[in-house]
Amino acid sequence: MNYIIDLLRQYPVVALFLVVGLGFLLAKAKYKSFSLGNVTSVLIVAVIVGQLNIPLSSQIKNVFFMMFLFSIGYSVGPQFFRSLKGMGLKQVLFAVLMSSTCFGSVLLVAKLFGFSPGETVGLFSGSQTCSALLAVGGDAIGNIASGADKSRELNIMPVCYAVTYIFGTLGSVVILGNLGPKLLGGREKVVRLTKELEAHLDETAWMNDPVNISALRTVAFRTLEVANPWFAGGRSVAETERWLRSLDKTVYIDRIRRRDGSIEVASADSVLRPGEHVVVCGRREYIICEKPYIGNEVADDELLLYPVERVPVLLASKRMAAMTVGELRRQPFMRGVMIEDIKRGDKSVEVADATRLKRRDVLTLVGRKELLRAASAELGYMDLPTTKTDIMFLGLAIFIGGFFGSIPIIIDGIPISFGTSGGSLIAGLVFGWLRTRRPTFGNIPDPALWLMNHLGLNMFIAVIGVDAAPSFVSGIEAVGWWLLIGGAIATSIPLLVGLWLGHRVFKFNPALTLGCCAGTRTCTAALGAVQDALGSTLPAMGYTVTYAVSNIMLVIWGLLAVILS
Repeated sequence: MNYIIDLLRQYPVVALFLVVGLGFLLAKAKYKSFSLGNVTSVLIVAVIVGQLNIPLSSQIKNVFFMMFLFSIGYSVGPQFFRSLKGMGLKQVLFAVLMSSTCFGSVLLVAKLFGFSPGETVGLFSGSQTCSALLAVGGDAIGNIASGADKSRELNIMPVCYAVTYIFGTLGSVVILGNLGPKLLGGREKVVRLTKELEAHLDETAWMNDPVNISALRTVAFRTLEVANPWFAGGRSVAETERWLRSLDKTVYIDRIRRRDGSIEVASADSVLRPGEHVVVCGRREYIICEKPYIGNEVADDELLLYPVERVPVLLASKRMAAMTVGELRRQPFMRGVMIEDIKRGDKSVEVADATRLKRRDVLTLVGRKELLRAASAELGYMDLPTTKTDIMFLGLAIFIGGFFGSIPIIIDGIPISFGTSGGSLIAGLVFGWLRTRRPTFGNIPDPALWLMNHLGLNMFIAVIGVDAAPSFVSGIEAVGWWLLIGGAIATSIPLLVGLWLGHRVFKFNPALTLGCCAGTRTCTAALGAVQDALGSTLPAMGYTVTYAVSNIMLVIWGLLAVILS
C-alpha cells in the first residue's frame, strides 16, 4: 500500500486516471432507479484519493476545463445563436435574479453565523463555485484592512473556500442532477420534454445516435431490365435521359449489364437495348413510377454493388448561385449527380426545380466519386466527411477564446473579464456557428466532441477533488462545522429558488431551467450531471448566457458582500 501511495504522489497524473476510472465504475452502481452519475462519482472518489496529499498543478485543471467548455460551445453554437432571438434576454434576467439570490443567501448566512469579511469571501466563492471572487475579494479586503487583521482575513479566505467548495460543487450536482428533474415534474417527464425540444430545434437530432438509421432514402438506386418497346432499335443514354425528363423524371443511367454479362459505367453515348440491366438513380420522388417506363425492377446485386459518395458542397460560384435547382440540374457536369438536400444556414431548403439557389448554400450531393469531384469544382468547395479532427482549427480557436477572455475590462477600477475558461466557451459558440456557415474547415467529429466533453469535464472534477480534499479537513478544524453548514445553506437556497423561477415564472423547458441554474452558479460539474441525467447536451443552451452574465454579477455581488460583512 505504501508503494502505491508513493507512486501516486510521484506521478500525480496517474492518480487522475485512477480517479476517473474508479469514478465511472462507481457510477455504474444503481439502487432501483437511483445512481450517483459520472460527475458525482468522480468527485467523491477524488475527495477520498485526495486525502493522500497528492500534489497537482492547477494548469492540468485549466487544460481540461477549457477543452470541455469549448466542446460544449461548439456542439450547441448554431442552436444557441438561433435561440437568442426568443429567450436570450429572459436568460439574462434569470441570471440577474438568481445571482441576486446567491448574494442574499451568502449575506444572510454570514450575518447569522457572524463570519468575518475573509470568511464571507471564502464562503461566497466556495458555495457559489466562483473562484474569481478569491482574487477580487482579496484585493477588496486588502484595501479595507491592515496589519494582523488583514493577514488573518487573507489566510482564512482560501480555507473557507476549500471547505464550502466541496458542497458547492457536490451539492449543486446532486440538487440539479438528481433532485432537480424530480422537482420539475419527474425525470421521465423532463426527459420527454427535452427530447421534444430537441426535435423542434433539430428534426434529425435522433440521428446523432449511431444505432439509428433513417428509413427514408432521399436518393435511390434501382436495377431495372430494359423491356419497353421504345428501346427496340437501341437508344443512347443521353436520349433516354432526355425522354424521361420530358416525362418529369429527372433520373440518370449509371451502370449497364450487357446481355453477355459484362458490366460497364454508362456514358452519354452508351446504347441501351432490350434484355439489358441498368442502374437508374435519382431522387426518390422521380424514381417512384406508376408504370415501368424502362422495365420492371430486377434483383441484380452485382450490378448494384459499387461505391457512391455523399458529400456536402459549399456553393461559392456566383454564376451557379444565380440559377434555380432545375437550371443547375441541366448543367452537363451535373449528369449522374443527385442533390439530396440543401442547407441555408441551419435551415433546410426544398429541393425543387423552382427553388432559387444562393451563395453559401450547402448542397449534399450523391454520386460516383469522379462525378462529384467534377461537379464540386464547378460549384465551390467540397467538405469531405472524415473521422479526423481539424487540430489546427481546434488549437487556434481555443487560443483565440482564451486570449480575448483573459483581457480585463475596467469598470470603476474593478477588472472584470470572462477568463480563459469563459473565453473558451464563447470561442466554441462562435466557431461552432461559423462551422455551419463555412463548412470547409473546423471539422470535429461527434466521437471526438464526446471525448473532449466527458474526459475534459471529469478530469477537471478529479483535479478539483484531489486538490481541495486536504484543505477540507483542516478547514473544518480551523473554522468549525458551522462553516460547512452555512455553505450548504448558501448553496442550496439559490438553486431551489432558481428551479422555481425557471419553472413557474420564466416557464422554461425543464432542460433549459436546469442548464440556467448551473450556468448562474458557474458550476460546470452540475451541467455535466444534468446532461448525464437527461442524456442530452440541450441544457448547455441555458448554461452559456447565464454563465457569462453570472461571471460578472457574482464578482460585483462579492465585492458588495465584503463591504457589508
